[in-house]
Amino acid sequence: MSPHTVFPVTIIALYACAWSGAALQKRLALRGEQVHDDLGVVLAATLTLLGLIIGFTFSMATTRYDMRKNYEEAEANAIGTEYLRAELLPEAQAARTKVLLRDYVTQRILFYRTDAPRSLEVIGARTAELQTQLWEAVRAQAAVTPTPITALALAGMNDVINSQGYTQAAWWNRIPVEAWALMGLIAILCNLMLGFMTGSHKSRAFLGILPLVTAIAFFLIADIDSPRSGLIHIVPQNLRALATTMR
Repeated sequence: MSPHTVFPVTIIALYACAWSGAALQKRLALRGEQVHDDLGVVLAATLTLLGLIIGFTFSMATTRYDMRKNYEEAEANAIGTEYLRAELLPEAQAARTKVLLRDYVTQRILFYRTDAPRSLEVIGARTAELQTQLWEAVRAQAAVTPTPITALALAGMNDVINSQGYTQAAWWNRIPVEAWALMGLIAILCNLMLGFMTGSHKSRAFLGILPLVTAIAFFLIADIDSPRSGLIHIVPQNLRALATTMR
């Protein structure tokens, strides 16, 4: 779910739960049931648990964000190293490999900057095509002259292709849906109990505070966990610097 969808859905759903709890309390209060003291203890414990789970989920999201940043840096280093190793090849092969690598870097930068599904399909297809051409360019030379120098260039090209796979895997690695469901369920129960604990109409004016704070926390987690949507993005600054150097 997009972070821009998470925020309104969360705040509306939790605010409705809080008001439902308040309405239920009013109905039970007419029957003379007094459970506020015991419920207050349960509410405090549940809010503590919610805070711990939100903190744990936020840590999961930031870990995945840092992983994507590290793989972007590793990918730029692998491409830059292979660009230098291409000079070890014969002149014709070196020139072709460098041209392909410059085009490859452009596609990798577009991968980070594009969020349209159709455009991503085109970028993915072009990236796979360039990987095939790059590998064939180095492999052909290694087959003709199997020397330690060509083996070094071949190993570097293998690192370039592997780094793209690691990057893609990191972008697919998201917070599990089950974790979102459990966190949302606990948030719903907290707001129901908070509404139930609200006795007077005056205090009901504060029912929107907890839903708002929880919605902001959910939005931040979803934003960090979403590589392409939201406000926080991975900027391919290392790949951009590499592209400038290649030019």
